[in-house]
Amino acid sequence: MNLPKSYEIKMKNLLGDEYKDYLKSFDEKRYYGLRTNTLKITPAELKKRLGFCLENVKWCKEGFYYSDNNRPSKHPYYNAGLYYIQEPSAMSTGSLIEIEPEDKVLDICAAPGGKSTQVGAKLKNTGILVSNDISATRCKALIRNIEAAGITNAVVTNETPERLSERFEGFFNKIIVDAPCSGEGMFRKDPDAIKGWEEHKTDFCCSLQRNILKNAAKMLCGGGVIAYSTCTFAPDENEGMINEFLNLNDDFELLEVDKNYGFDNGRSEWVDNGKKDLIKCGRLWPYKIKGEGHFLALLKKKGIDNKRSITKIKPVDEKYLNDYYDFMGKFMNITISENLALHGKSLMKIPLGIDLSGLRIMRSGFYIGDIKTKRFEPSQCFAMGLKKENVKYTIDFSLDNPMLMRYLKGESFTVDSNEGWNLVCVDGFPLGWGKVQKGRMKNKYLSSWRI
Repeated sequence: MNLPKSYEIKMKNLLGDEYKDYLKSFDEKRYYGLRTNTLKITPAELKKRLGFCLENVKWCKEGFYYSDNNRPSKHPYYNAGLYYIQEPSAMSTGSLIEIEPEDKVLDICAAPGGKSTQVGAKLKNTGILVSNDISATRCKALIRNIEAAGITNAVVTNETPERLSERFEGFFNKIIVDAPCSGEGMFRKDPDAIKGWEEHKTDFCCSLQRNILKNAAKMLCGGGVIAYSTCTFAPDENEGMINEFLNLNDDFELLEVDKNYGFDNGRSEWVDNGKKDLIKCGRLWPYKIKGEGHFLALLKKKGIDNKRSITKIKPVDEKYLNDYYDFMGKFMNITISENLALHGKSLMKIPLGIDLSGLRIMRSGFYIGDIKTKRFEPSQCFAMGLKKENVKYTIDFSLDNPMLMRYLKGESFTVDSNEGWNLVCVDGFPLGWGKVQKGRMKNKYLSSWRI
C-alpha cells in the first residue's frame, strides 16, 4: 500500500509497537461478509441452503464470512432478500445497539442501508424505522435494499439533520449515527480511499459529525441511546468527538461496548483532557480481527421517555379503495386496512400512522401498489414484504429450474397456474409478481431489479 507519508507518521505515533502489525494487515486479503435477514430466514437455515463455505462473525450472530471465490450477489436468494452483503466490521453497530420490537429508530446517515436493514430485522416490522440520507441519489439504493429485505415499517427521508430535528424532537428512543468520516478503515478494501485522504479531511468530517450529533441528541427521548460509529481510526473523529459531545451534553453518559467480541478499549490518552469513561468506547483493528476496522460509542440520554406522539394521518376515503379491496379479496389471504394513505395513485401503509408532511420523503412507508383506472396493481415492494402463504396463487421455482433465471431477467413464458396475479417464489421465498392470462405469465418483476 502506498500510504500518504503524513498518515504513516500519524499512525506510527498512535500505535507505537503495534504499527508494524497494522502495516502487515495490508498484505492480507480483505474479508467478505454477508448478514442473514432474519425477517425471512434463520442463520442456520441460510447456511444450510446457500451451500457456500461460511464462517461466523463473532460480534454478529447473523453474520458470516464468505470466500472471495463465492458470488453471493449472483445467487437467486440475494434477489429474494435472504441476506445483505456487508463488510464484517460494519455489522458491529447494528448488532451491539439493543433494538427491541416497537422501538422508534432513526438511522440518520443510512445509505446504502446496511445498518437500516439490520435494525429493521430486529424491529420485526413493528414500531418505526426512519432511514435518512442527505443524498437523493444514494437514497435510491437505500430504498431498494429496504424493500428487498421485506421491511414494512420504514420511512425513507432525504433531509438535513436540522430539518429532522425540527419535526422529531424527543421522538426516537434509538438513533444510529454512522457518521461521514475520513474512511481510514477502508484503505485495504478500497485503495481509491487512499487517494481521497487528506490531512484536513478530518477537520471537515468533524464539523459534519458535530452537527449530526447535536441534532441527534435533540431527537432522542429520555432513556434513549445513540450508537455513534465510524470506519476511521482518527482519534479526533472518534474519542475526540465523543469527549467534546459529553462536555457539551451533561445529560448523556457512555455505555460500555461489550469487549467480548474482539473490541479494544477506547483510548482516552489520544484526546486532550480525555474523560476516563472513553475507555467504554470500542475499537476494532484490522490487525486484530477479521475485518477492516470500526469505532463504536454508545451514548445514553438520562431521564425517561415522555412517549411523545405525532399527529396521525387522515384516513383514505373508502371510495378510492374499492379496486384495492377487490384485488385483496381475489388474490390475497390477508387484508391490510389500517394506516393507509394515497400519494397520487400510490397506496402506502404508513408506520404508526404518522404525519410526514413538509419533509422530503423518498418512501413514506410500505408501498403496496398503485390504484389505476378500474384496477389495482401490486408493487414489487409489496411482494417482498409478503410470505408465500399470504397469497392465493403462487409459482414456486426450485434453484435448478431454468425458468427461474428467465423470470429474473424479465422474460414472459408459459406456466401451469391460476389466472390472475401470482406471487413468484424461489424455494418458497417471494421474488415478485407475475400475471397469468391464458396459460402465459406476463412478467411483473421490477425492471430496475432485473438481471
